[in-house]
Amino acid sequence: MSASWTADHVPDQTGRTFVITGANSGIGLAATHALARHGAHVVLAVRDTERGAAAAASVQGSTEVRRLDLADLASIREFAGGVDRPFDVLLNNAGVMAVPEGRTVDGFERQMGTNHLGPFALTNLLLPQLTDRAVTQSSLMHKYGRINFDDLGWERRRYRRWQAYSASKLANLLFAVDLQRRLDAAGSPLRSLAAHPGYAATNLQTHTGNPLVTLALRAGNALLAQSAEQGVLPLLYAAVVDLPGGAYVGPTSLNEARGAPGLAGRSARATDEDLAALLWQESERLTGVTFGLTT
Repeated sequence: MSASWTADHVPDQTGRTFVITGANSGIGLAATHALARHGAHVVLAVRDTERGAAAAASVQGSTEVRRLDLADLASIREFAGGVDRPFDVLLNNAGVMAVPEGRTVDGFERQMGTNHLGPFALTNLLLPQLTDRAVTQSSLMHKYGRINFDDLGWERRRYRRWQAYSASKLANLLFAVDLQRRLDAAGSPLRSLAAHPGYAATNLQTHTGNPLVTLALRAGNALLAQSAEQGVLPLLYAAVVDLPGGAYVGPTSLNEARGAPGLAGRSARATDEDLAALLWQESERLTGVTFGLTT
């Protein structure tokens, strides 16, 4: 890791294709700009294709826009079915944070459904076309997460938005760990990595559905957060640097809140292989999607 590593250090990506979820704003759009500027073709996978097209118009480089709603398994299957040629890197960037209690189209708790079950299904469905790596965006908040298999959908407990968010971010890391284990077992050269942006100011903090929470987060953004252009660096680093499968990348300063990218720390729960295997089994049951490669 270089203490001065920035988006300008992204190597030439000519001839490579990246699929980025949530690419129309925030960190996803910052990644799109950086990768396209270095020669990559970027597929912006977005819920709102009009907003996606407006974002793509601001990018200097090769892009295309395709609809993808991670809160809808039918949309995920349609998107994956339309990927008819090999591509290099999948960046599972899209997500929601601390939103009010709600359900996805398929009845999943909204944060676990959008942040974990959607990317779980998408990644496995795209594995046959993937040639290099998948990078899954987690969060510092994973350290506070717990996976409650008795009530994964918050149907019997009082809903707590931050606990639900933290659980979904822990699930992201457990997924990345178990995906790498399965890739290794299958003899695949593909890599599964994860990243987190530290404390970055993005539109996640403006869609909580609670005016007081949103106001507090906006104040935190103004006083403490780094920009999306800085927050994207761990995701870019994980996407283009030659790192081993299973690596987890984050900022390296101020307890990983900001700074240049490097290898990040994770909670003991996030490396629990038994917990990861249980989550994988439950994710398969809920989504109907299994490991995307034959073993």
